[in-house]
Amino acid sequence: MKIVLSVDPVRFPLTGIGRYTYELAQRLATSPDITDLRYMASHRFLPSLPSPSDVSGKAHWLRRVAQKLPMAIETYRHLMPLLKSRALREHSDFLYHSPNYYLPRFEGRRVATFHDLSPFTWSQCHTPEIGRFLRKELTHTVQRADRLITDSEFTRQELATYFNWPLERIDAVPLASSAEFHPRDEAELAPVLARHGLQPGSYSLFVGTIEPRKNIDTLLDAYVRLPLPLRRRFPLVLTGYHGWQSEAIHQRLESAGREGWARYLGFVPGHELPLLFAGARLFTFPSLYEGFGLPVLEAMSSGVPVVCSTTSSLPEVAGEAALMCEALDVDALTALIAKGLEDQTWRHAAIDAGLTRAARFSWERCALGTLETYRRTMAQS
Repeated sequence: MKIVLSVDPVRFPLTGIGRYTYELAQRLATSPDITDLRYMASHRFLPSLPSPSDVSGKAHWLRRVAQKLPMAIETYRHLMPLLKSRALREHSDFLYHSPNYYLPRFEGRRVATFHDLSPFTWSQCHTPEIGRFLRKELTHTVQRADRLITDSEFTRQELATYFNWPLERIDAVPLASSAEFHPRDEAELAPVLARHGLQPGSYSLFVGTIEPRKNIDTLLDAYVRLPLPLRRRFPLVLTGYHGWQSEAIHQRLESAGREGWARYLGFVPGHELPLLFAGARLFTFPSLYEGFGLPVLEAMSSGVPVVCSTTSSLPEVAGEAALMCEALDVDALTALIAKGLEDQTWRHAAIDAGLTRAARFSWERCALGTLETYRRTMAQS
């Protein structure tokens, strides 16, 4: 097979989609089934797979500015697909895979990965301009694709239902946590955690973009109901990129910080994140909607007990290893967090169960599933 893989998401900040793209690209590069693998970023072919960066550059700053300008978004929406299509003209004998939704016009075979349907089902979690852009482009993707990939069975079913798309032409291919996420001893953790004023086993952790969809308001409501000594002994630590409509959340975090029971670390560099996970006493993730929920898997791989919501795809990831409740049930979430922090019997069992559960997911299996999608696409009439 001859494959063109879009690697646009491999850039700062490296989100879950960027990690997926990077890990998948590395495995595809070693597959004997692929005779020619080419990486495409923007409308150019790259000589090699780019490395993830922990440092924002001029391009990141320009994107942030452009995202606030409706005219810039509309210009990009029209111009970039044309440039991509022109660059792909001589590659019609390749299969083009977009791991980040978008498909340009292309004469060859076309596969796209849909990570979730939030632009359609949770449009309030995007700026109006970005939301309109995503809905237009993702609708084009559904019209152009030969086959689609989702991260979970939940999203597979949701995608087929929402767009009335043939379910048999959608493949659920689960993600995985990277090898950097594993249990670590205190001596290894101490230097990095000390830079953030933390000690191993001394905090609860949330990792994700600071935005309404992550349900951080409910997490704060639940945490504040814990006894103050328990909150201060195990403060809630949050890290993630600034997202849409996060100003009120940050105000609450600043107030909680002054009271000594919560801290926002900002966007933590990628090489530090696995240690931040491994050093946590508990991982908390009451998200309202996830296409997969990679942070839950990363926590379990790190040997950290998990409390999360029962929404969307999260039960597929957590299985029986986590404590779960309805996303907006504040009282239940408070009780589960308290149990996760204090119940040593459950904690030991949850760590073992989480490691066993996480071992069922791997990037190698993700790559094999993706290759099977390629084969099915090439075999379609």
